[in-house]
Formats: sequence, structure tokens, C-alpha cells
Amino acid sequence: MSIEERLIAAFDAVRADVVEHPDLFARVNRSLADARARRQWRQRVAIWVFAFALGLAAIAAPFTDLDNGRITMDWWVIELLTNIVLVAIAICLGPFIKRFGRSYAADVFRANPRTGKSYLVLTDIAYYLIFTAFILFTITFEPPIDWLVTPGNQWKHEVARIGGILLLMGLLHAANVVALPMIGRLLSLNRRLDDDGPGPASPPAGGPRPAGFPPLGPGTWIVHVEPGGQDPEPGPG
Repeated sequence: MSIEERLIAAFDAVRADVVEHPDLFARVNRSLADARARRQWRQRVAIWVFAFALGLAAIAAPFTDLDNGRITMDWWVIELLTNIVLVAIAICLGPFIKRFGRSYAADVFRANPRTGKSYLVLTDIAYYLIFTAFILFTITFEPPIDWLVTPGNQWKHEVARIGGILLLMGLLHAANVVALPMIGRLLSLNRRLDDDGPGPASPPAGGPRPAGFPPLGPGTWIVHVEPGGQDPEPGPG
């Protein structure tokens, strides 16, 4: 028997042992649909980014001049464009990161999903308050002298603002990822303790049982403990 015939026989034997899953076709279709949805989402993101960059260029174009082949603009135009970029990052990048963390949060708060949903809403509010404060803290209303002398200093400042909000966003989300399991475990423990409730109190020794205490069944031993008296003095002997 040739090698080709042996291979065909071996593959035929393996094929005879394979059992096709009834949902195989549905799973393949679902995988193709998910891949198509991801491609469409990436295309939408690319279109939005291109439209955003085009909008920034349209805002800067009326205030831009050419000086000996160099593009120049007033300082407040650069400040305005930077503020628009910061607001766009705070509004768009937060939900973008949250989109990939929903399954993680669902696993952490699977015991109490309502509490997890409230926690995520409060966390989003805190994030937006922090990002808004960062933008307001770093706005410049009067240009420093070094900006007018060396325009590159302003570009350095504006790039540092964008890097600062990205760093702040990364640190907050990293802290949230680390803290979520601990918070979820504490909430689950508190809920389990509330569901269990306090145990029955033991009756006082030698006294009547309090009202509501379950009666003792047959064969139950009750240990009665009393303080011992003083030892008698030894007599002459």
C-alpha cells in the first residue's frame, strides 16, 4: 500500500470518529457576524477621527498665516484647539475603555448586579468631574512671556496637557481594575452576612429560657455551671 493510500485510510478513520456539533453552523455564522461588526465599528471610529481632525483644521484655517514658508497662528487658537482635544478625549475615550470592561465588571458583581451598575455610574461621574477639573486647572487666559518669545514652549505645554489627561485616565482606570475585585468581594460578604442573620442566643445557665427560644428536644444535655465555694478549713487530725 502506498503512502497516499495510507494517508487516505487514516483520514477516513479519523473522519468516521468525528461527531459534528448541531450548533456548529450557528457558531460559525455568529463568529462571522462578530467579525463583520468589529470591522464596521473600526470603520466608524476611523471616520469619526478623520472628521474630528478635519473640523480642527477648519477651525484653525481662518486664523492661520504663512510667514516665509512657516505656518503661524495666535496663541489663543492653539489653546482653543487643545481644549477641544481635551474635551473630546474626556468624552469619547472614557466610554471606549468602559466598553471593554463591561464583562469584567459583570464577573466581579455577579452576586449583586444592581449594586455593580450603581457603582459604575458613580465611577463615571467621578471620572468626568476629575477630567473637567483637570481641564479647568490647566487653561491659560494670558500668554506667558516665553510663549511670545519662543512659540515652541506653548506647543510643549499643550502636548504636556494632553499627555497629562491620558496619564490621569490610565491611572484611574488601573486603580479601578485593581480595586473592583476587592469591592465586589466585600459587597458579597456583607450580603451573605445579612442573609444569614444573627444566630439564636443561648439561654442563661440555671435560669428560664427567654421568650421565642426554641424548646430543647429529648436527649439534650444542659450543663449548669455555678461558682464554687471556699474550701473548708482542715480540722485537727
